[in-house]
Amino acid sequence: MTKGPPRIFDRQALRLHGERARRIAGNTFLVRDAAQGMAERLTAVQRTFEAALELNRTNVTTTFLQPLARTWSQKTLDGEDLNAGREQFDLIVSVLSLHSVNDLPGVLLQLRQALKPDGLFLATLFGGNTLFELRDAFGTAELATLGGVSPRVAPFADVRDLGGLLQRAGFALPVADVEKTIVRYRDLRTLVADLRAMGETNALSERSRKPLSRDTVEAASAQYAAHHADPDGKLRASFDVVYLTGWAPHASQPQPLRPGSATSRLAQALKTTEHSAGERTPKR
Repeated sequence: MTKGPPRIFDRQALRLHGERARRIAGNTFLVRDAAQGMAERLTAVQRTFEAALELNRTNVTTTFLQPLARTWSQKTLDGEDLNAGREQFDLIVSVLSLHSVNDLPGVLLQLRQALKPDGLFLATLFGGNTLFELRDAFGTAELATLGGVSPRVAPFADVRDLGGLLQRAGFALPVADVEKTIVRYRDLRTLVADLRAMGETNALSERSRKPLSRDTVEAASAQYAAHHADPDGKLRASFDVVYLTGWAPHASQPQPLRPGSATSRLAQALKTTEHSAGERTPKR
């Protein structure tokens, strides 16, 4: 039997969290900021797209993006099989959703196939050290109060790994960059409220189903305040927002030169003397 991708996330829990986020309609400033950053990057492309797809999981708005395409379709990210067709869109965007799929390489491949030649894919997702403070606080608290640790914060991919996944999926001219944001919170409850409004509370398959005890919550709050707070008592929460950009291949795009086709030497550009591999400059 062929093994599929690891089941890191509970799809049913993600669906319920997304539905709750839409009902709450709370403060989703991180989502808005990511969408605005995406719109700024798209404006620099200086091109009006014909058919665009927005792929998201919660109550993301296309307010910042709508002027950049003539027609928009929306699809809720619910499962790993997108059913987006082949060569249907010349622009696909996703705002803070792809970090919670089990088979990211497979989803990226489907998205590339759904693009028309020379179509653009642009996404934001959490990566890197996102919420490392929360992971530390709960890990320490559970160890002290329960004698063991259960997964509370999802693993997030490194920006370099995400860039490699774009290449693996067949995107041309792949770019991955990260914007680091630190948000300050009055207490742990306000942080959790923001995560709930974004549909980002714990949906890991291996999570504990038992409600958190008051002792564990108090220990987590104390650990957070002791190690991840500013002098004024506000708690720091790190969010690394990774921007992914890739194009569906097309003959008009810049192509890498063939090995050995260079017409000038690096030494000339650097204005230095070139030595063969066997030569050594004599010591003085």
